[in-house]
Parts: sequence; structure tokens; C-alpha cells
Amino acid sequence: MKTIEIVGYKRANLGKIDAKNLRAEGMVPCVIYGGEEQVHFYAPAILFRELVYTAEAHFVKVNVEGKEFDCIMQDIQFHPVSEMILHVDFLQWFAGKSIKMEIPVHLTGISKGVSNGGTLIHKRRSLTIKALPKNMPEHIDLDITPLDFGKAIKVNDVLTENFEILDTPQASIAVVEIPRALRGKSAAELAGEEGEETEEGAEAAAE
Repeated sequence: MKTIEIVGYKRANLGKIDAKNLRAEGMVPCVIYGGEEQVHFYAPAILFRELVYTAEAHFVKVNVEGKEFDCIMQDIQFHPVSEMILHVDFLQWFAGKSIKMEIPVHLTGISKGVSNGGTLIHKRRSLTIKALPKNMPEHIDLDITPLDFGKAIKVNDVLTENFEILDTPQASIAVVEIPRALRGKSAAELAGEEGEETEEGAEAAAE
């Protein structure tokens, strides 16, 4: 997994006024926990772009005045109107100790149902993964090519390798909705119509 570096500086004061002043200067108040003691610091907002606005999960190397911490971003708060980053919580991790992360799900391929007019609904865009840091994936790829009308890929369909998925096993990740014009028809009827279309196509090709 890719590691992003955040360079920060210790906070002298921890009050709301100090935090507000830091934000006005383009800084983000942050905290690191999970180690021997909490570390309060601030860092330039521009350094968070690659970490926050991405479709991949990342580790973070936080450098606070020369002292480095291996971390993951645990929580982030945005302003409700401006969407400016207000505060970031980091969790320090240690080799040999499992951690939990929200890992993005990438859907690959074009599903059979979508090709026939269905609508793909991506219900879960990330999964909660527990693993040792060395085994944590940047993202999870799921091939939706076989997915037909009314079918879904569920959490328990995901192949795991050296990691554990903490989400509900029966929860749907992606599903193909049946087109409104075809709702109410049975699976056999839908399959029959698809077969007819295939035969017509074959006849047309022969002509």
C-alpha cells in the first residue's frame, strides 16, 4: 500500500480559538492516538489532497518536527458548507498488530444485466477490513461481468486473502435492478426473451 507523508508541527495551544486561527492560515488541526501518548499537531491543508480525495486507501507517515509516526487516517471532519477540512484523527499502527481500515471497492467489467438494459446500483463503496498492515489492500476489485437482472454481489462472495471483512456477510455490495418495462416477469420469461434475441441475431447474421 502506498504511503503518503504529512509534515506537521506541534500545537502550543489546544483551544477552539487556536484551531480557528490555524484554519484561517490554511492549516489543519490533527491528533495522533494509539501510541504511548496523544500527539496534537497541525499541517498544511494542501498536503491532505492526495490522502483525502482519492479512490485508494493509504498509509500515512506523519513527521512532527522530526519525529515520525506510522499511521492511518481514522476520522476526518469537514465544514458543512465550505467542505474545508476542520480536523483529522490519525491512528498509529505497529508492525505485527492488526488494524481496521475502510477499503474502497472497485467494480470492474460490464455486467450482463446492464448490457440488457438493467441499472447497476453500487450499494457499498467500501468495506471494513481487519488485517496486519503488511496485508492491507489498497482497494478490492470485484468483477461484475456475470451479474444479471436482480442478482447481487454480497460481502460473503468476496475472496479474502490474509485479511478479514467485518461487514455483514449477507450485505449487498452491488446489484442490477430490472428495467421498469420488464418488472413483473419471471426469470424464465426474461431468459426466454434473451434467447429469442440471440436467435434473431444469429438469423440476421446468417442472412
